[in-house]
Amino acid sequence: MDFGDILDQWDNETAKPQGKKSAKNREAAAKSAGHVPGPEKAARQVIAPQIHPLTAWLGKNDIYDKDAEEPELHGGKAAEISPGEKRRRLLLRKPDATIDLHGLTRDEAWTALDAFFQDAKRRSFPKLAVIHGKGNHSQGGAILKHTVREFIERCPFAGESGFCDAASGGSGTTWVLLK
Repeated sequence: MDFGDILDQWDNETAKPQGKKSAKNREAAAKSAGHVPGPEKAARQVIAPQIHPLTAWLGKNDIYDKDAEEPELHGGKAAEISPGEKRRRLLLRKPDATIDLHGLTRDEAWTALDAFFQDAKRRSFPKLAVIHGKGNHSQGGAILKHTVREFIERCPFAGESGFCDAASGGSGTTWVLLK
């Protein structure tokens, strides 16, 4: 999904219905007509917390907002974070991009991985996920799993890697930290 698709989806989900007055317009029209809600109606009204529509959309679509993380402050200055703490946070972080290689041949997967990693490096993504499957349905074993491992070992900017937790695919998904 590129940024244009995200904007189109945002516009579709937040578009106001055609031909209907908004709640503000209805209230203004009721007040100008002399109708003021009585105390019994005001007492029954429940005031919902105002959530910014963009925040709601990000939560609904499970988009990680890396800009929402603020540096820890210490005495008014940004505190230095130890390399170990940076690594720990990076390992806990959701992947910034994911590619699914199911159904590809070894050569197609290698080409797709090359393009995916080049794009991720260009966009400065620190963590990626590669879905390759466990190889249960492959004749001769897990071909894509071994292809991914070989690609990571040869890629000059691929760093530490490992398998995701069971909820994220287990041994059928590999996460990779980029250098």
